[in-house]
Amino acid sequence: MAKSVDEFNKKRLRSSNITVVISIALVLFLLGLMGLILINAQKYSDYIKEQLVVNAYFDENYDAKDSVKIAKQEQEAFKKIQTLVPVKRATYISREMAAKEAKKSMGIDSDALFEENIFPSSIEVALKPEYVDPAKIDEAIKVIKSVPGIVDVKNDSTLMVDVYNNLNRILRWILGFSVLFLVLAVVLINNSIRLKIFSKRFIIKTMQLVGAKRRFILKPFIIEAVVLGLIGSVIGLLALFGVWYYFTNAIGSSFVQDNQQYFWLVLLILGVGVLITVLSTVIATWRFLRTSVDDLYYS
Repeated sequence: MAKSVDEFNKKRLRSSNITVVISIALVLFLLGLMGLILINAQKYSDYIKEQLVVNAYFDENYDAKDSVKIAKQEQEAFKKIQTLVPVKRATYISREMAAKEAKKSMGIDSDALFEENIFPSSIEVALKPEYVDPAKIDEAIKVIKSVPGIVDVKNDSTLMVDVYNNLNRILRWILGFSVLFLVLAVVLINNSIRLKIFSKRFIIKTMQLVGAKRRFILKPFIIEAVVLGLIGSVIGLLALFGVWYYFTNAIGSSFVQDNQQYFWLVLLILGVGVLITVLSTVIATWRFLRTSVDDLYYS
């Protein structure tokens, strides 16, 4: 009879541990998924901002005999612009290249409508994402315009402002959902642990009544919480990166490969899993240590 009771208690304990691990893994999987989406959304936001270029123009009027000198000055200005703080990358566009691009955009194959080099040479500048900001764009343009040889800098400020505002709005929504999932993770994991400790409330009280110190009672529960938290976190991470790997391969897209950010995400998930599990265990166990024997039947 005693043996059957022990077997029943072991099965119930095993079932309880499996439930807690699955709960932790599922919640952390969803939390990690939001983290991956946030990381990639931020990177693609920066990528889109880098596509919004400004154009720095050289003087279009000069004597043909000075063409070699002017070409040298333009190359020096190009090298100078590449070293500027706001600049992510720069592309030099000669007069010939500008003429070809104009013909292509207008669908013209001949030189009958305009001369070969009526367009000035220029530099197409992609700014760093942090400078694609209504508050900083004027500063960046001023720095570029100060380069010797540059006579004008043009950009579509309205488009930049619209893209900046829309991207920031999307990132704020994703960040909000990530915070919401973090709160849900805390609540759900806490509830799972509380139910597990609740099933052991009589064992906890019995140990206390026979003289065991609170630290002695808490220690095995904390160790078990750390183990369950780690197991649940690892399972959640394996499922997360498995699904993410399949998803990126299925759609044929190369998502952001930032190992440092992925590393911090892994640490965050492991930390959240273990920390919440341990804290929930300590709080729930401490509650029953302070509860009277009679109140255990109504807890």
